[in-house]
Amino acid sequence: MASIAIARKHQLTHKKAKEVAEKIAQDLNDRFDLTYAWEGDHIAFERPGVHGTMHVAHDTIELNASLGFLLTALKPAIEREIHAQLDKLLAAKPAATAKTAKTAHAERPPKAGKGAKPVKPAKPPRA
Repeated sequence: MASIAIARKHQLTHKKAKEVAEKIAQDLNDRFDLTYAWEGDHIAFERPGVHGTMHVAHDTIELNASLGFLLTALKPAIEREIHAQLDKLLAAKPAATAKTAKTAHAERPPKAGKGAKPVKPAKPPRA
């Protein structure tokens, strides 16, 4: 029997962290037909071949799951998907501030005068 243990730090309010956990549990339900139920700050989930819990603390979300024999081969893919969901849902979205806007304005190249050759901006690197 394979097991998955993932703990991820966050800086969300407890309410927002529980909303993230709910989204993850709902996604697992939609994709893998896992049933789940809240028990305080824990979500218990299961289906044939999988059972586990997700705990929401003030600064972490922890997921622990046990996979049955038939799902052991899918452990890396399942872990990858859980990490991707956590990355997406816990990502901090930087807010634009007046200072950021001033900095962006200050970094613009000066306008070319008469007779000056225009400079092409550098192309961003491809991913």
